[in-house]
Amino acid sequence: MSTTLHDVARHAGVSIKTVSNVVNGLGRVSAATRERVLASVAQLDYRPNLSARSLRSGRTGVIGLAIPELSLAYFAQLADAVIEEAEQRGLVVLIEQTRGGARNRELELLRGPQRQLTDGLIFSPFGMIEEDTEFLDIGSPLVLLGERLPGASVDRVTMRNVEAGAAATASLLKLGRERVAVIGAHLDARLGSAVLRYEGYVQALREHGIELRDELVVEVDLWHRSNGAKAMRELLARGEPFDALFAMNDELALGALRVLQEDGIDVPTDVALIGFDNVDDGRFSRPSLSTVDPGRPEIARMAIELLLERIGGATTDDVAPRELQSPFRIIERESTSGA
Repeated sequence: MSTTLHDVARHAGVSIKTVSNVVNGLGRVSAATRERVLASVAQLDYRPNLSARSLRSGRTGVIGLAIPELSLAYFAQLADAVIEEAEQRGLVVLIEQTRGGARNRELELLRGPQRQLTDGLIFSPFGMIEEDTEFLDIGSPLVLLGERLPGASVDRVTMRNVEAGAAATASLLKLGRERVAVIGAHLDARLGSAVLRYEGYVQALREHGIELRDELVVEVDLWHRSNGAKAMRELLARGEPFDALFAMNDELALGALRVLQEDGIDVPTDVALIGFDNVDDGRFSRPSLSTVDPGRPEIARMAIELLLERIGGATTDDVAPRELQSPFRIIERESTSGA
Protein backbone atom coordinates (compact mmCIF):
# COMPACT_ATOMS: atom_id res chain seq x y z
CA MET A 1 0.00 0.00 0.00
CA SER A 2 1.16 3.55 -0.71
CA THR A 3 2.33 5.79 2.13
CA THR A 4 -0.28 8.21 3.48
CA LEU A 5 -0.17 11.52 5.32
CA HIS A 6 -1.05 9.59 8.49
CA ASP A 7 2.06 7.43 8.04
CA VAL A 8 4.30 10.46 7.61
CA ALA A 9 2.76 12.24 10.62
CA ARG A 10 3.22 9.18 12.82
CA HIS A 11 6.83 8.70 11.66
CA ALA A 12 7.73 12.38 12.18
CA GLY A 13 5.85 12.66 15.46
CA VAL A 14 3.70 15.59 14.35
CA SER A 15 0.08 16.19 13.46
CA ILE A 16 -1.44 15.43 10.08
CA LYS A 17 -2.14 19.16 9.72
CA THR A 18 1.57 19.93 10.13
CA VAL A 19 2.51 17.39 7.47
CA SER A 20 -0.14 18.84 5.16
CA ASN A 21 1.22 22.36 5.70
CA VAL A 22 4.75 21.27 4.90
CA VAL A 23 3.77 19.27 1.83
CA ASN A 24 1.56 22.06 0.50
CA GLY A 25 3.93 24.87 1.46
CA LEU A 26 1.31 26.53 3.67
CA GLY A 27 1.12 27.82 7.22
CA ARG A 28 3.94 28.64 9.62
CA VAL A 29 6.13 25.66 10.38
CA SER A 30 9.50 25.91 12.12
CA ALA A 31 12.61 25.01 10.14
CA ALA A 32 13.39 22.10 12.45
CA THR A 33 9.88 20.65 12.12
CA ARG A 34 9.90 21.11 8.35
CA GLU A 35 13.22 19.27 8.09
CA ARG A 36 11.88 16.41 10.25
CA VAL A 37 8.74 16.08 8.15
CA LEU A 38 10.68 16.22 4.87
CA ALA A 39 13.08 13.57 6.19
CA SER A 40 10.10 11.31 6.93
CA VAL A 41 8.63 12.05 3.51
CA ALA A 42 11.90 10.97 1.89
CA GLN A 43 12.42 7.93 4.09
CA LEU A 44 8.87 6.65 3.59
CA ASP A 45 8.88 7.63 -0.10
CA TYR A 46 5.62 9.53 0.31
CA ARG A 47 4.22 10.77 -3.00
CA PRO A 48 1.28 13.17 -2.87
CA ASN A 49 -1.65 12.35 -5.13
CA LEU A 50 -1.88 15.64 -7.01
CA SER A 51 -5.22 14.80 -8.59
CA ALA A 52 -6.82 13.98 -5.25
CA ARG A 53 -5.23 17.02 -3.63
CA SER A 54 -6.59 19.26 -6.36
CA LEU A 55 -10.10 17.87 -5.96
CA ARG A 56 -10.04 18.34 -2.17
CA SER A 57 -8.38 21.74 -1.93
CA GLY A 58 -8.66 23.31 -5.35
CA ARG A 59 -4.84 23.36 -5.44
CA THR A 60 -2.41 21.30 -7.49
CA GLY A 61 0.83 21.78 -5.54
CA VAL A 62 2.40 22.99 -8.81
CA ILE A 63 3.67 26.50 -9.48
CA GLY A 64 4.86 27.97 -12.77
CA LEU A 65 8.14 29.74 -13.50
CA ALA A 66 8.26 31.69 -16.77
CA ILE A 67 11.69 32.98 -17.84
CA PRO A 68 13.12 34.28 -21.14
CA GLU A 69 15.56 31.46 -21.92
CA LEU A 70 17.33 28.64 -20.14
CA SER A 71 20.33 28.93 -22.49
CA LEU A 72 21.44 31.97 -20.46
CA ALA A 73 23.29 30.79 -17.37
CA TYR A 74 21.65 33.33 -15.07
CA PHE A 75 18.13 32.07 -15.81
CA ALA A 76 19.20 28.41 -15.67
CA GLN A 77 20.70 28.95 -12.23
CA LEU A 78 17.71 31.01 -11.13
CA ALA A 79 15.42 28.15 -12.15
CA ASP A 80 17.57 25.77 -10.13
CA ALA A 81 17.26 28.04 -7.08
CA VAL A 82 13.48 28.25 -7.46
CA ILE A 83 13.17 24.47 -7.82
CA GLU A 84 15.32 23.88 -4.73
CA GLU A 85 13.28 26.35 -2.67
CA ALA A 86 10.00 24.88 -3.95
CA GLU A 87 11.04 21.31 -3.14
CA GLN A 88 11.64 22.28 0.48
CA ARG A 89 7.98 23.33 0.59
CA GLY A 90 6.64 20.24 -1.17
CA LEU A 91 5.96 22.04 -4.46
CA VAL A 92 6.58 21.08 -8.06
CA VAL A 93 7.79 23.73 -10.55
CA LEU A 94 6.60 23.86 -14.15
CA ILE A 95 9.21 25.81 -16.15
CA GLU A 96 8.18 27.70 -19.26
CA GLN A 97 10.40 29.65 -21.66
CA THR A 98 9.27 32.79 -23.45
CA ARG A 99 11.71 32.37 -26.36
CA GLY A 100 14.06 35.13 -25.37
CA GLY A 101 11.29 37.28 -23.94
CA ALA A 102 9.19 37.61 -27.11
CA ARG A 103 6.17 39.79 -26.30
CA ASN A 104 3.66 37.63 -28.17
CA ARG A 105 4.95 34.53 -26.44
CA GLU A 106 4.68 36.19 -23.03
CA LEU A 107 1.08 37.25 -23.65
CA GLU A 108 0.23 33.78 -24.95
CA LEU A 109 1.74 32.21 -21.85
CA LEU A 110 -0.32 34.39 -19.51
CA ARG A 111 -3.56 33.47 -21.30
CA GLY A 112 -2.71 29.84 -22.00
CA PRO A 113 -4.45 26.73 -20.64
CA GLN A 114 -1.35 25.79 -18.62
CA ARG A 115 -2.40 28.38 -16.04
CA GLN A 116 -5.13 25.94 -14.98
CA LEU A 117 -2.43 23.42 -14.10
CA THR A 118 -0.67 25.65 -11.58
CA ASP A 119 -1.59 27.38 -8.32
CA GLY A 120 0.39 30.49 -9.21
CA LEU A 121 3.11 31.89 -11.45
CA ILE A 122 6.54 33.47 -10.97
CA PHE A 123 7.13 35.49 -14.14
CA SER A 124 10.19 37.32 -15.47
CA PRO A 125 8.85 39.54 -18.29
CA PHE A 126 11.12 40.99 -20.95
CA GLY A 127 9.16 41.81 -24.10
CA MET A 128 5.91 43.11 -22.62
CA ILE A 129 5.29 46.87 -22.56
CA GLU A 130 3.61 49.10 -19.97
CA GLU A 131 0.29 48.97 -21.82
CA ASP A 132 0.20 45.19 -21.33
CA THR A 133 -0.34 45.30 -17.56
CA GLU A 134 -4.03 44.38 -18.00
CA PHE A 135 -2.92 40.92 -19.14
CA LEU A 136 -1.39 40.27 -15.73
CA ASP A 137 -4.86 39.61 -14.31
CA ILE A 138 -4.58 35.86 -14.84
CA GLY A 139 -7.07 34.77 -12.18
CA SER A 140 -4.42 33.21 -9.93
CA PRO A 141 -1.51 34.49 -7.81
CA LEU A 142 1.35 36.09 -9.73
CA VAL A 143 4.79 37.37 -8.70
CA LEU A 144 6.92 39.38 -11.12
CA LEU A 145 10.71 39.30 -11.22
CA GLY A 146 12.56 42.43 -12.31
CA GLU A 147 11.76 46.06 -13.00
CA ARG A 148 9.65 45.87 -16.15
CA LEU A 149 5.94 46.75 -16.08
CA PRO A 150 6.34 49.20 -13.17
CA GLY A 151 2.64 50.06 -13.05
CA ALA A 152 1.53 46.47 -12.50
CA SER A 153 -0.53 45.87 -9.35
CA VAL A 154 1.10 42.57 -8.43
CA ASP A 155 3.78 41.39 -6.02
CA ARG A 156 7.33 41.80 -7.27
CA VAL A 157 10.92 40.84 -6.43
CA THR A 158 13.68 43.03 -7.84
CA MET A 159 17.45 43.46 -7.66
CA ARG A 160 19.16 46.59 -6.37
CA ASN A 161 20.34 47.34 -9.88
CA VAL A 162 21.24 51.00 -9.43
CA GLU A 163 23.19 50.40 -6.23
CA ALA A 164 24.83 47.27 -7.62
CA GLY A 165 25.81 49.00 -10.88
CA ALA A 166 27.32 51.84 -8.88
CA ALA A 167 29.17 49.43 -6.60
CA ALA A 168 30.59 47.48 -9.56
CA THR A 169 31.83 50.67 -11.20
CA ALA A 170 33.20 52.02 -7.92
CA SER A 171 35.16 48.81 -7.37
CA LEU A 172 37.04 49.58 -10.60
CA LEU A 173 37.57 53.24 -9.76
CA LYS A 174 38.98 52.30 -6.36
CA LEU A 175 41.73 50.42 -8.19
CA GLY A 176 42.89 53.75 -9.58
CA ARG A 177 41.31 53.21 -12.99
CA GLU A 178 39.94 56.42 -14.52
CA ARG A 179 38.65 55.43 -17.96
CA VAL A 180 35.95 52.89 -17.20
CA ALA A 181 34.06 51.60 -20.24
CA VAL A 182 30.66 49.92 -20.08
CA ILE A 183 28.98 47.46 -22.44
CA GLY A 184 25.32 46.43 -22.43
CA ALA A 185 23.66 49.85 -22.28
CA HIS A 186 20.16 50.50 -23.65
CA LEU A 187 20.36 54.28 -23.98
CA ASP A 188 16.96 54.76 -25.60
CA ALA A 189 15.07 52.54 -23.16
CA ARG A 190 13.10 53.75 -20.15
CA LEU A 191 12.70 50.46 -18.31
CA GLY A 192 14.74 47.43 -17.41
CA SER A 193 17.97 46.30 -15.81
CA ALA A 194 20.16 47.95 -18.45
CA VAL A 195 18.70 51.37 -17.68
CA LEU A 196 19.17 50.98 -13.94
CA ARG A 197 22.68 49.51 -14.08
CA TYR A 198 23.74 52.30 -16.43
CA GLU A 199 22.29 54.81 -13.97
CA GLY A 200 24.48 53.25 -11.28
CA TYR A 201 27.51 53.46 -13.58
CA VAL A 202 26.94 57.17 -14.21
CA GLN A 203 26.32 57.77 -10.51
CA ALA A 204 29.62 56.15 -9.51
CA LEU A 205 31.58 58.19 -12.08
CA ARG A 206 29.99 61.38 -10.82
CA GLU A 207 30.70 60.57 -7.17
CA HIS A 208 34.37 59.96 -7.99
CA GLY A 209 34.71 63.10 -10.07
CA ILE A 210 35.18 61.20 -13.33
CA GLU A 211 33.83 62.61 -16.57
CA LEU A 212 31.28 60.50 -18.45
CA ARG A 213 32.68 59.73 -21.88
CA ASP A 214 30.09 58.67 -24.44
CA GLU A 215 32.78 57.00 -26.54
CA LEU A 216 33.32 54.47 -23.73
CA VAL A 217 29.65 53.41 -23.67
CA VAL A 218 28.64 50.55 -25.99
CA GLU A 219 25.01 49.60 -26.50
CA VAL A 220 24.09 45.91 -26.75
CA ASP A 221 20.62 44.56 -27.52
CA LEU A 222 20.65 41.00 -26.18
CA TRP A 223 23.09 40.21 -23.39
CA HIS A 224 24.60 37.10 -24.96
CA ARG A 225 28.25 36.10 -24.93
CA SER A 226 28.63 36.59 -28.69
CA ASN A 227 27.31 40.13 -28.35
CA GLY A 228 29.84 40.80 -25.60
CA ALA A 229 32.59 39.85 -28.03
CA LYS A 230 31.04 42.05 -30.74
CA ALA A 231 30.75 45.00 -28.36
CA MET A 232 34.39 44.66 -27.33
CA ARG A 233 35.53 44.66 -30.97
CA GLU A 234 33.49 47.82 -31.50
CA LEU A 235 35.01 49.47 -28.43
CA LEU A 236 38.54 48.60 -29.53
CA ALA A 237 37.83 49.86 -33.06
CA ARG A 238 36.92 53.29 -31.66
CA GLY A 239 40.52 53.73 -30.58
CA GLU A 240 39.59 55.34 -27.28
CA PRO A 241 41.84 54.23 -24.42
CA PHE A 242 40.21 52.54 -21.43
CA ASP A 243 41.67 50.80 -18.42
CA ALA A 244 38.59 49.14 -16.95
CA LEU A 245 35.33 47.61 -18.14
CA PHE A 246 31.94 47.10 -16.49
CA ALA A 247 29.95 44.49 -18.43
CA MET A 248 26.28 44.51 -17.47
CA ASN A 249 26.14 40.75 -17.18
CA ASP A 250 28.64 37.90 -17.02
CA GLU A 251 27.78 36.63 -20.50
CA LEU A 252 28.87 39.97 -21.98
CA ALA A 253 31.95 39.99 -19.75
CA LEU A 254 33.06 36.51 -20.85
CA GLY A 255 32.62 37.40 -24.53
CA ALA A 256 34.58 40.63 -24.02
CA LEU A 257 37.32 38.77 -22.12
CA ARG A 258 37.90 36.45 -25.07
CA VAL A 259 38.39 39.36 -27.49
CA LEU A 260 40.70 41.22 -25.09
CA GLN A 261 42.89 38.14 -24.83
CA GLU A 262 42.90 37.62 -28.58
CA ASP A 263 44.05 41.23 -28.98
CA GLY A 264 46.93 40.73 -26.53
CA ILE A 265 45.38 42.94 -23.84
CA ASP A 266 46.12 41.63 -20.36
CA VAL A 267 43.33 41.36 -17.81
CA PRO A 268 43.62 42.86 -15.22
CA THR A 269 46.99 44.58 -15.82
CA ASP A 270 45.83 46.57 -18.87
CA VAL A 271 42.06 46.36 -18.33
CA ALA A 272 40.29 45.47 -15.08
CA LEU A 273 37.00 43.69 -15.79
CA ILE A 274 33.86 43.10 -13.74
CA GLY A 275 30.57 41.46 -14.75
CA PHE A 276 27.18 40.99 -13.12
CA ASP A 277 25.17 37.86 -12.12
CA ASN A 278 27.83 35.56 -10.61
CA VAL A 279 27.22 32.67 -13.02
CA ASP A 280 29.27 29.52 -12.52
CA ASP A 281 31.32 29.94 -15.71
CA GLY A 282 32.92 33.07 -14.28
CA ARG A 283 34.57 31.07 -11.50
CA PHE A 284 36.39 28.93 -14.03
CA SER A 285 37.39 31.44 -16.72
CA ARG A 286 41.02 32.51 -16.93
CA PRO A 287 41.37 34.93 -15.31
CA SER A 288 38.40 34.18 -13.08
CA LEU A 289 35.71 36.84 -13.37
CA SER A 290 34.95 39.46 -10.75
CA THR A 291 31.22 40.01 -10.60
CA VAL A 292 28.15 41.22 -8.76
CA ASP A 293 26.29 38.46 -6.95
CA PRO A 294 22.60 39.52 -7.13
CA GLY A 295 21.41 37.06 -4.50
CA ARG A 296 19.65 34.35 -6.54
CA PRO A 297 18.74 32.16 -3.54
CA GLU A 298 17.15 35.16 -1.84
CA ILE A 299 15.25 36.05 -5.02
CA ALA A 300 13.88 32.50 -5.21
CA ARG A 301 12.94 32.42 -1.53
CA MET A 302 11.19 35.80 -1.54
CA ALA A 303 9.29 35.06 -4.77
CA ILE A 304 7.98 31.73 -3.48
CA GLU A 305 7.06 33.18 -0.09
CA LEU A 306 5.07 35.99 -1.72
CA LEU A 307 3.37 33.51 -4.04
CA LEU A 308 2.47 31.08 -1.25
CA GLU A 309 1.02 33.86 0.87
CA ARG A 310 -1.36 34.72 -1.96
CA ILE A 311 -2.14 31.07 -2.68
CA GLY A 312 -2.84 30.33 0.97
CA GLY A 313 -5.07 33.33 1.40
CA ALA A 314 -2.89 34.76 4.17
CA THR A 315 -3.09 38.04 2.27
CA THR A 316 -6.33 39.06 0.63
CA ASP A 317 -6.92 40.83 -2.64
CA ASP A 318 -7.24 44.19 -0.92
CA VAL A 319 -3.68 43.98 0.44
CA ALA A 320 -1.44 46.28 -1.59
CA PRO A 321 1.15 44.61 -3.83
CA ARG A 322 4.50 44.17 -2.14
CA GLU A 323 7.95 44.82 -3.65
CA LEU A 324 10.99 43.12 -2.16
CA GLN A 325 14.61 43.68 -3.14
CA SER A 326 17.34 41.08 -2.92
CA PRO A 327 20.73 41.88 -1.38
CA PHE A 328 23.87 41.95 -3.53
CA ARG A 329 27.60 41.70 -2.99
CA ILE A 330 30.73 42.33 -5.02
CA ILE A 331 32.86 39.24 -5.60
CA GLU A 332 36.47 40.10 -6.42
CA ARG A 333 38.36 37.56 -8.48
CA GLU A 334 41.38 37.59 -10.76
CA SER A 335 39.92 39.88 -13.46
CA THR A 336 40.22 42.84 -11.09
CA SER A 337 42.56 41.78 -8.30
CA GLY A 338 44.98 39.65 -10.29
CA ALA A 339 45.19 37.38 -7.25
